[in-house]
Amino acid sequence: MKIKEIKSQIRRDFTAVYECQFCGNTYEGSGYDDTHFHQNVVPDMKCKNCGKSSNSEPHENPRPLSTKYPDHMEV
Repeated sequence: MKIKEIKSQIRRDFTAVYECQFCGNTYEGSGYDDTHFHQNVVPDMKCKNCGKSSNSEPHENPRPLSTKYPDHMEV
């Protein structure tokens, strides 16, 4: 999975459109804007349509998004 678009964000909580790079399926879900979420959680998300994740299939991984605020900053 990858984040296609962040729809809204309040502090570190956001709502985004996630997209599967294998089948193109999209869905809207929530997220948390820190390095762990972008580098570990999103690539491990399994597509609700095809069941694949970025880490489960050999391919070129999309570059993770960076955080809006540095991890050490209190928002």
